[in-house]
Amino acid sequence: MAILINLDLMLAKRKVKSRELAAYVGITEQNLSLLKSGKVKGMRFSTLEKICERLACQPGDILTWVQDEGETGSDTGELL
Repeated sequence: MAILINLDLMLAKRKVKSRELAAYVGITEQNLSLLKSGKVKGMRFSTLEKICERLACQPGDILTWVQDEGETGSDTGELL
């Protein structure tokens, strides 16, 4: 399973600079860059909320789930 981050696309659609979004959200530009590149393991809901607030979008506009090749999608029985 892969989660793709489409933040660059939303920034371009809304004509918002990364620097402006980082300042609004209260994170460093470096951390925003890591988020855009998908090199982070997680994100706080409060961070996601501020991003969505500034870009006037839904979390699904930023995050997309893609099934890995060979993955069946069956339930493994794990609880999260």
